[in-house]
Amino acid sequence: MSTEPAAPAEPAAPAEERPDRAQYGVCAFLAVVGVLVLIDAARTDPATNSNDPIGPRPVPILIGVLLLIVAVLYAIDVARGGRGEPEGGEDVDPGSPIDWRTVVLVLAAFALNAVLIEPLGWVISGSLLFWGTAFALGARRHLVSLAVAVTLALATFYGFAIGLGVALPAGILQGIL
Repeated sequence: MSTEPAAPAEPAAPAEERPDRAQYGVCAFLAVVGVLVLIDAARTDPATNSNDPIGPRPVPILIGVLLLIVAVLYAIDVARGGRGEPEGGEDVDPGSPIDWRTVVLVLAAFALNAVLIEPLGWVISGSLLFWGTAFALGARRHLVSLAVAVTLALATFYGFAIGLGVALPAGILQGIL
C-alpha cells in the first residue's frame, strides 16, 4: 500500500471555440440595410438651394457607407472568434416574474397620448405621457414629476417648432403657445 497522494488529473484541453455563426446574420442585416440606404440615397432628387447647398444626399450616403463598413468589420471580428461580453452590470434577476402592472401602466400612458394628442395638443398629452411613465416606473414625488413632465413637453414642443421647423399639434392651447 502506498501512502502517496494520487496525482491530480490533468485538465482537459479546452474545446476549440468556433465563431458564432448566428452573428453573421447580423452582419448580413447591416449590409442589406446599408445597400438599401445607398440605393434610396441614389434615387433622391439632388436638388439644392441657397439654404441647403449640399442637398439631401450626403447624409444617407455616409450612413449607408458606414453601415457597410461596420458589417464588414463585424464579420471579420466574428470570423476571428470575437464574442460579445455577457451583461454583468445589471442588477436584474432573470428568474423574477414580469411586473405586469408597470407594463400595463406604460402602455396606457402611450395609448392615452395617442388618443389625446390631436384634441388636447402635444404639451398636454406629452405631459401626461411623461408623468404617467414616471409614475409607472416608480416616481412618487408627483408634483416634481408633473413639473418635469410639463418642462419636457414644452421643451420638445418648442425644440421641434423652432429647431426643426416641425409644428406639433397645439390642441386647446392653440394661440397660447
